[in-house]
Formats: sequence, C-alpha cells, structure tokens
Amino acid sequence: MHGAMFGVTFVLASVSATVFLLLRCEGKGRPFGPSARRWAFAVIGVTSALSTATAGLAVLIVAQLPTALLGLGVAAPSMLWLSELGKRTADRRDLRRDLSSVWLTRLLTRLQEGMADDRQNWCEARVDDEWSTDELSMAARYYHEYLMERLTVEERRRGRIHAQLNAIQSRLDVVHLIEASASRAKVVAAMQGSRITKEPRYAKAVDDLGRMAGILRHDAYRDLIRLLGLAYNAGHHKMAPYRPPMLLGPAPAPRVRTA
Repeated sequence: MHGAMFGVTFVLASVSATVFLLLRCEGKGRPFGPSARRWAFAVIGVTSALSTATAGLAVLIVAQLPTALLGLGVAAPSMLWLSELGKRTADRRDLRRDLSSVWLTRLLTRLQEGMADDRQNWCEARVDDEWSTDELSMAARYYHEYLMERLTVEERRRGRIHAQLNAIQSRLDVVHLIEASASRAKVVAAMQGSRITKEPRYAKAVDDLGRMAGILRHDAYRDLIRLLGLAYNAGHHKMAPYRPPMLLGPAPAPRVRTA
C-alpha cells in the first residue's frame, strides 16, 4: 500500500517538476534539447525523489503527531533567539544552506550550459561560413522578415530586431566597399556614416582594409547568430535554414559542434 502511494507521489512530483522546469526555461531555450535533456531529466529525477522522500518523512511525523507537536512546542520559542542571531550574522554566508542546494545549483548550471550549446548549434546550422557578403546580407534580411511575421510587438521591441539588422547591414555595407576595392577615403567616409562602424577598434584597422573587412564580417556574423537566437528562444525551432537563390541541391546538413 505504502509502495503504491510512494509511486503515485513520485509520478506527481515528476509532473510538477517538469512543469516548473519548463516555466523556468521559458524564453531561454529548450531544456529537452539534444545536449540539455540529460541534465533536465537529472533535475526532475533528483527533485522528485527528494520530494517523495520528504512526503514519506511527513507521513512518519504525522503518525507521531502528539510527540511532534510537543517537540514543536519546545522548539518554537527558540526561533525568537535564532531570528535575532540571524540578524547579527546577516553578513555571513549560510554554509548549511549552500551545501543543501549545491547539488541543485550544479545540475541547473549544467542544464543551462547544455541549453546554450543546443542554441548555438541550432543557430550555426542556419549560417554558412562560406557565404559571400551578399549572401550573408540576404540571410539577415530573410531571418529578420521571418521574425517580423511571427514575433509579437513586445518581443520585437525587447529583442531589438531592427537594431540588430541595421548593425549587420552597416558592417556589411563597409565590407562591400572594401571588396569592391574602394579607396581608403571612401571607406572611412562610409564608416563615419553609421554609429555602428564608428567604433574605435574599427578605426585602428583603417590602415589594413583587408583586416578591417574580416573584423566587420566576423561581427556581422556574430550579430546574425544573436538574431537567430531570438527565434530559437521564442520557440521557432522548425525554422528552415536560409538558402541562397543560386545554391542548388539539398540544404547542407546541420553542423554539430564537438567539445
């Protein structure tokens, strides 16, 4: 009888833990993604087991309720002193509390790392390092339009998707000029036309336009990954990768990072 009750308790605790884990991760990624799922199951399993054990302990305490009430009556007044003691030592870390929660903190940290890996892999699978500057620019507009159609006004405002697209295009516009063999004066003038490309670190590379183009392209790529991260966090995990018009054949298989 007790075994069945513990089984039901564990199942209910697991359901509850899953719901609250999903709520915790809402807007942050997929707790059950390829890299994160094992840590998600670990969090659910451990918290459910502890919840079930706590419930079992409570049953034992209730069975000895008169003794428990007597002990509570004796111990309760001591809380007045303990609360005062707590005020005196507020600046000290509660080592026992830290030790009791360190297991959960560690599991949640690993879960967050797994979610970050899944998000990065998903985003990188939708950007090709071999794309030309034009293709990278078209991909940015494609993904921006996708988000414009599917995100709410508040999500678009919070994610600053227009600002991110402008940052990508401003950098790639300068790269276009460099690739077209524009003069240094024309490149510098274009850089001064946007707040994004006025950054001091770009000015330091003005004597080496090839190096500057590489830095600008790298930063545009980084911003595109960040833009894609908004789609991932919003739950649009089935979004198809952008394919340049001139690309024939099947889309490239997603790249998977290795540690």
